[in-house]
Amino acid sequence: MSELQTRVDHSAIRVNQAMIVSVLILAFIVNAPWLVALVGLVLLGGAALRQPGFGLIYTGFLEPRGLVKPEVLVDNPQPHVFAQGLGGAVLAIAAGAFALNSAVVGWALAWLVIALAALNLFVGFCAGCFVYYWLSRLHAPGFNAQPPAGTFPGLRPSHKAG
Repeated sequence: MSELQTRVDHSAIRVNQAMIVSVLILAFIVNAPWLVALVGLVLLGGAALRQPGFGLIYTGFLEPRGLVKPEVLVDNPQPHVFAQGLGGAVLAIAAGAFALNSAVVGWALAWLVIALAALNLFVGFCAGCFVYYWLSRLHAPGFNAQPPAGTFPGLRPSHKAG
């Protein structure tokens, strides 16, 4: 493990993605744009705190009861924080679209976040992490982490932490 790589609990990330997908689909079904704004705030708050926005559901309920077991992998937290902030920003724009009576744009952006969160949840590909690693490759300021050895940028690493 290189000195820049740390351990990340991917179960917490998957719970976060499942909550994003579930709450946003519920928001669409019941036509509740305020839920889109709420999820956006949760994601932005989680990014600011450098942890999954819905992490308390994992650490406070699911993990202690053994309903979800930790999957700690050698990985960098920075791309996940960036991806979560990006999702929160897209949902903030969606909330703005709703406020401007542009429900089509608001729901389109919400469904974009749903699709990308589902891609991460079910396939293990994080589009925001992919963008982070490309920005790192282009030497963008503040984007310093590299994908774990042998891992395609954005894909969930396969290396279990020891």
